[in-house]
Amino acid sequence: MRWAVRRAEREHRPGTHFVPRLVVTCGAALGGLVLAFAALSAVSGGGGGGGGSPGGGPHPDGDGLRGVVAADRADVDRSRARLAQLRAAGAGPPPTAAAPRPGPALVAAAGLAAAQGAAVTVTLDDTPRERRAGPWEPGVREPVPDDLVVHQQDVQAVVNALWSGGARAMTIMGRRVTARTAVRCVGNTLRLEGGVYAPPFVIAAIGDRTRLTAAVADDPDVALYRQYVDAYGLGYRVQEVADATFPAATPPPVRYATPLPR
Repeated sequence: MRWAVRRAEREHRPGTHFVPRLVVTCGAALGGLVLAFAALSAVSGGGGGGGGSPGGGPHPDGDGLRGVVAADRADVDRSRARLAQLRAAGAGPPPTAAAPRPGPALVAAAGLAAAQGAAVTVTLDDTPRERRAGPWEPGVREPVPDDLVVHQQDVQAVVNALWSGGARAMTIMGRRVTARTAVRCVGNTLRLEGGVYAPPFVIAAIGDRTRLTAAVADDPDVALYRQYVDAYGLGYRVQEVADATFPAATPPPVRYATPLPR
């Protein structure tokens, strides 16, 4: 039997990464400031006329840096005046009383409406305690603890297979799956929508039962999980349900921006 690793592993290789640093002493810093000041003086005032051009006449930019500062200050004053006008005028149309309501199709697609129909459920479970000591079939290696529990990627594999099989709606542990749902496992517990769940983990999907069961059976990641089912007794059960009803998902809290008080 060909074995693969169900849990993703990262390889950390030791090594030395040398980052060059720029070290500046007090004397070097002071020298740099002197050079910068000299260059600035040359740009703003020329070679020696105290604000004039290199030949001693007026600078082609007027007063040099003083002219630049004056121009920037004028821009700031104009911006402040424009801001005062916008505040006095109310800045734009008044906000609408409520956001437009989405249509029924969008509500259903977002999982915010209850769903009903034929369904398929897939149940994943850890190896029972009485089987964890073996014995194991010939050719099967001795398991490590990670081999005997359901992992996050196992649940994700079933979820992805059901979506690819055309699921119209889905639940995990009875909680509706939406675009906001994240499957996270800590140890052998599942964290979902603020709740913590212990195995067995039940994933259910409404749709064409033939397509759904075929998608789960053909998925390579689910097939890998089934290898561990055969070798170490992990739980795996697929059932068809003639009629199932899924609850609507709880919409997330939404906050809207409002104008500042005048």
